Amino acid sequence: MLRSSALLSALALACGLTAMLTAEPGLRIGMLAAAAAFATTAILALASFGLGRRRDARSFAAVCAFAEGDPAPILVSDPALHVLYANPAARREVEARSGDALPELLAGQVAGAEAVSRRLWLQAHERGHAREEVATRGGRRVLALRVLDAERWVWRLDRLPDRPEAEAGAASERDPPVLTLGRSGAVLYMNARARVLLGRRVKRIDDALEDPPLRPGAIHRFLTPEGPVSFAVRCVDAGIGRKEVVLEPLEDPTLPEASGPDGFEELPVPLLRLDPEGRILRANASACRLLDTERAEGRNLSEFMEGLGRSVALWIGEAAAGRGLHRSEFLRLIRPDREIFVQVTLNRLRCSGAPEMVAVLNDATELKTLEAQFVQSQKMQAIGQLAGGVAHDFNNLLTAISGHCDLLMLRHDQGDPDYSDLVQISQNANRAAALVGQLLAFSRKQTLRPELLDLRETLSDLTHLLNRLVGERVELVLKHDPVLPEIRGDRRQLEQVIVNLVVNARDAMPEGGEIRIDTERITLMEPMQRDRAMVEPGEYAVVRVRDQGRGIEPEKLQKVFEPFYTTKRTGEGTGLGLSTVYGIVKQTGGFIFVDSVAGEGSCFTLFFPAFAAADQAVAAPAEAEPSAPEPQRSGSGTVLLVEDEAPVRAFAARALAMRGYGVIEAGTGEEALQRLSDPKISVDLIVTDVVMPGLDGPSWVREARRDRPETPVVFMSGYAEDVFSEGGPGLPNAVFLPKPFSLTELTETVNRQLA
Repeated sequence: MLRSSALLSALALACGLTAMLTAEPGLRIGMLAAAAAFATTAILALASFGLGRRRDARSFAAVCAFAEGDPAPILVSDPALHVLYANPAARREVEARSGDALPELLAGQVAGAEAVSRRLWLQAHERGHAREEVATRGGRRVLALRVLDAERWVWRLDRLPDRPEAEAGAASERDPPVLTLGRSGAVLYMNARARVLLGRRVKRIDDALEDPPLRPGAIHRFLTPEGPVSFAVRCVDAGIGRKEVVLEPLEDPTLPEASGPDGFEELPVPLLRLDPEGRILRANASACRLLDTERAEGRNLSEFMEGLGRSVALWIGEAAAGRGLHRSEFLRLIRPDREIFVQVTLNRLRCSGAPEMVAVLNDATELKTLEAQFVQSQKMQAIGQLAGGVAHDFNNLLTAISGHCDLLMLRHDQGDPDYSDLVQISQNANRAAALVGQLLAFSRKQTLRPELLDLRETLSDLTHLLNRLVGERVELVLKHDPVLPEIRGDRRQLEQVIVNLVVNARDAMPEGGEIRIDTERITLMEPMQRDRAMVEPGEYAVVRVRDQGRGIEPEKLQKVFEPFYTTKRTGEGTGLGLSTVYGIVKQTGGFIFVDSVAGEGSCFTLFFPAFAAADQAVAAPAEAEPSAPEPQRSGSGTVLLVEDEAPVRAFAARALAMRGYGVIEAGTGEEALQRLSDPKISVDLIVTDVVMPGLDGPSWVREARRDRPETPVVFMSGYAEDVFSEGGPGLPNAVFLPKPFSLTELTETVNRQLA
């Protein structure tokens, strides 16, 4: 109010000065009127403020006059809780003086005075009044607070009226037992509930404990007329070295009553007692819940679980004889709802003279899950390391099979009864070669036959097969970019990529839906960071395969390209489909990304580098199909054939000899170098395997070319074409012939090199 009056006075003065300084009569009259109005308002405000202060002073004086004769302690404080007035009872009991802090004064009488006064202050600030029953040195009292005006708060500490003992006991049943302790453990106050519980007035807290000293937060046994009773002890700081001890009962109506003196049933660990034959003598509640049964006594342990390596009966027999007790056994529970593994530890004991065993059960499902994941990762790593070697051996075998089959077919015409059988052998060898190619795709080492591809034509040619794969309930929609660039890749492998993605999309929509395959031309002007891949700037042909299926959860999204990882049920997928797709796309030089929202569908996006027109001249020889020569075309010259696999070497030697070439055979690179050390031997062409024991193909060829630098070379391998260039620079005048190859492919490759 004073601040408002001062502001109004300042405004009146400003308006008056403005009126004196202005020369315009109208403005001067207006400013004088405003100055008069502001001055009048300021005077009225000051008068109102003075009247209010006088009224508050009269009210304060009336309160003080009333409190002087009141036997209860009464204090008046400001909002900051500093004492303005204390009646004689307050000066006598709490030794209050003007200017003292109210919480510090009450702390000598009221338990937890600071917290209590703070609570009452907050309540009175909202409602204008507040009261709370508190524990004091003289017993239970009521501390009341009322707001007299903005500057004065009235506090009153009233003693509770005496009540009959029965009524006091009934009322206190709702409250926990509370004891107020001094510094040395002396009991300063006990509420009615504590007095009824302990049956007496206790002088020191240790006198009420069966297990002294008192430990805050612990469980203590208190001595009562009915015997020791356990309570959880909670201590609250009451200020000035005092604390309130609250006894919280441990009884919980939700807990079952103990069924026996040994506590076997209530232990949180699943326990079983067994006889030497494995019959369950006793099972606690935790064990029954784990075994999913209401009662297990009298049944054999083998009815509930099965061994992972040996039978439960054999394991129990060995344990009963004292063997293997130092190690735990992992068993699988026989439960229809879910798969649970348990770790069981046995120990022998004697009960009432009879031998028994105690079994401790631990749920080991999570542990076995982690173990399975670790084994899976080891399996993945092992297959990744062995895929190339296995494929190499398979390709050698398939080369020998298909090659000798070709030799037999040369001696039979189509009218021969055996000719159809030879055709079947050849076709199945080719199918086996395709399977080996998938295995190599997993390790990204398959032999590619790249060519220039227009993805629009490739997908159009594949549409008939895809429509048959998706079925009637799924609609396949293709949308192409009219200016899609060409790419360089293996048509057969890229077709496999699209087929795998479409099959996965179909399986994600068991109720049917739409699968969209879109192609788009995208030009990146700067690098694109996506997941853990960096897509370089340039032009790309992009293929997107979208479905409206179940989608993939976020935590599984980063695992979909891992080998053997599948979200399908057992028997519906191997987990190799997307890992094969990933291997083919990466070996082609592209990128694959996946986006998915659970319940809405998934989208696989493939980036393939566009084939640059500037590289056309360089790549053309690799893309151009050689003109088909006459089937019985003969050649001339001497070929050094180096192959460690005898069946492959035998087939290749016969095939070349049939075409008129002279053949010198060698089983290793060292043997080939020894043959070439004779200057009398003239060799027109070297045909060698890449991977051999001892010196590999590129190594011995480099050494041989020191003396014969112009000799052309044909490298054979079941690995990828770039395998033999990983150990050093490429070899000039050398071509690659992937295994398995046919008789015609071998002889035509040799003809081209010698041409």
